[in-house]
Amino acid sequence: MPSEPVVSIYTEKEALDRLTDRRRLNSDLETADSVRAILEDVQQRGDDALVEYTRKFDNIQLSSMSLRVDPDEIRNSGDGLSEELKKTLNTAAERIRRFHSRQLEQSWLYQDGGALLGQQITPVDSAGLYIPGGKAAYPSTVLMNAIPAEIAGVARRVLCTPCQGSLELPESVLYAAKICGIEEIYRIGGAQAVAALALGTETIQPVDKITGPGNRFVAEAKRQVFGMVSIDMIAGPSEILIVADESSDPETIAIDLFSQAEHDEDASSLLLTTSETVAREVQKAVSTMIDKQPRQEIIRKALQNNGMIIVVEDREAVFRIINSYAPEHLEILPSFGLENILGSVRHAGAIFYGLWTPEAVGDYMVGPNHTLPTTGSSKFSSPLGVYDFVKRSSIISLDRETFKQIGRLTAVFADAEGLSAHAQSVRHRFEKGD
Repeated sequence: MPSEPVVSIYTEKEALDRLTDRRRLNSDLETADSVRAILEDVQQRGDDALVEYTRKFDNIQLSSMSLRVDPDEIRNSGDGLSEELKKTLNTAAERIRRFHSRQLEQSWLYQDGGALLGQQITPVDSAGLYIPGGKAAYPSTVLMNAIPAEIAGVARRVLCTPCQGSLELPESVLYAAKICGIEEIYRIGGAQAVAALALGTETIQPVDKITGPGNRFVAEAKRQVFGMVSIDMIAGPSEILIVADESSDPETIAIDLFSQAEHDEDASSLLLTTSETVAREVQKAVSTMIDKQPRQEIIRKALQNNGMIIVVEDREAVFRIINSYAPEHLEILPSFGLENILGSVRHAGAIFYGLWTPEAVGDYMVGPNHTLPTTGSSKFSSPLGVYDFVKRSSIISLDRETFKQIGRLTAVFADAEGLSAHAQSVRHRFEKGD
């Protein structure tokens, strides 16, 4: 008797009903309460709280003196890495830097009669870069967060990442930090790291902006400190939507679905096609190939819980699903024509077009940032970039004659809103004359 398929097939309506659920309010009160308690404790006890939570959650004994990584350890990193890996990390950094350099905005001024108007672009003074760790090393995330901040001109870039069973941090992470010129690294993770970056402790000075992905506790901590500091986004589980047709290879599609499902059991891997035949072939390929995957248990649960193969009637329905789902990663295998794709796709964190552009290249080497909006937030937000580490100030300067013209109208406007002091601040200048 054949076993039950790992991933199920859905119609457009069935898929949309399921996808709508992720946009509903989902309050995890237990996580929120736990994080709030950690934030308050770090605010009150500083370094002592960081040491205690690191021992409790990571089973690592730190002290206030060992929170920070010795800058010499960063500068001397790389000896334990292969030349191939070091070359790979440097090549990735060059490509990431080249892409993000194009995002740098310029200040501008223009003359509007007697008014000098403009906008000044300035970087934030300091940024805290959260790098997940503990069970794995993510030098790619170091590069993706640190390089845009560097290009923006952020003077102080602070990196927080948890240890892996000892006081040692992965050398690949240290070497990636070295490439980016980072010298301030702390051996802490979780909500307590976000608390330290936002609130400060005896050892860690607070920052103005916090970026980087993490688990639900890190995401909730970023949510709660927003307002005291700026954050990049509230990142959810990873997701990919693959568009395929009869020209696409079922095994290639299956392995690309695996590439996101292996992140964790909450990851979402979806296939969208107009072909019932493709749907069945991919469903079969997934069931056949999954046992060969080193992370097969995680992949299986992710596909069973959140995976879908969606069959729709035509190309219009394809784009309808794409723009409704607003995926983090959108991988389009058929030759739809890139101009048609760009004209039809309104919401996606990153678009990977063509057979030779698997999503995996975007995680590491191509250049665009891999920190992307999830859970439909690409409808209103963007990938991490240089623009996340700068702010804009308006510039306004009026001469006397322009003030006379605009000032009278300003007073009328202020009176209409019942803000008499606003109107008086303008009329007072008329009364005082020169």
